[in-house]
Amino acid sequence: MMVRKNKGLGPRHIKILEFLQSYWQENNYPPTIREIGENTGISSTSVVNYYLDQLEKMGKIERDRKISRGVRLTGMPALAEMLRIPILGPIAAGLPLPVFEAGISYETENEAHAVDIARSTLPTRDSDRLFALEVQGDSMIDAMINDGDIVVMKPAIEARNGEMVAVWLPETNETTLKYFFKEKDGYRLQPANPTMKPILIDKDQPLEIKGKVVMVIRKVESLAV
Repeated sequence: MMVRKNKGLGPRHIKILEFLQSYWQENNYPPTIREIGENTGISSTSVVNYYLDQLEKMGKIERDRKISRGVRLTGMPALAEMLRIPILGPIAAGLPLPVFEAGISYETENEAHAVDIARSTLPTRDSDRLFALEVQGDSMIDAMINDGDIVVMKPAIEARNGEMVAVWLPETNETTLKYFFKEKDGYRLQPANPTMKPILIDKDQPLEIKGKVVMVIRKVESLAV
């Protein structure tokens, strides 16, 4: 549905309103300021806020400035509670990377270090302990997890065979994202890429499960125009 041009609405106002509407219909939650700018051709977040302020004064949108996804079209139902999940760092979906430092407290007001998710979309009730990691590598591509995607994790120290987990290998101080299998002689960390071999861990070697994947947030590629 196209947004009708009313008095005072310019082309950028209309483009923002149309994007807010289409994004909500697709995701059931609002975009961030950065996403609004990227998808409406506005490079500066301050300029995006300038137009949003005007739209708010016109009564076209409502804003909650306490959260990053606090913009919605007037008349849309209020957004269910949003959960801000810290991105603790990278995790390898390929060769193991140095371990992410799960004890660090990240500044979640910075969008680059956190992701906002509606609680209603999460498959777990224990949502306050979730954390997120940025995937690096392509060993999980057959599981539809690509380089640059964000995986939302729940803390765990045990896993069943076939579950996708973040595993810390203490001997090399590395972490990796793989399917977990406990076998007779040890553990198999299985990639979801037929061109890659599993990581085999002897039963006398230390291995620590750090978390299980509960959600994947796809990386959105920006298209040049």
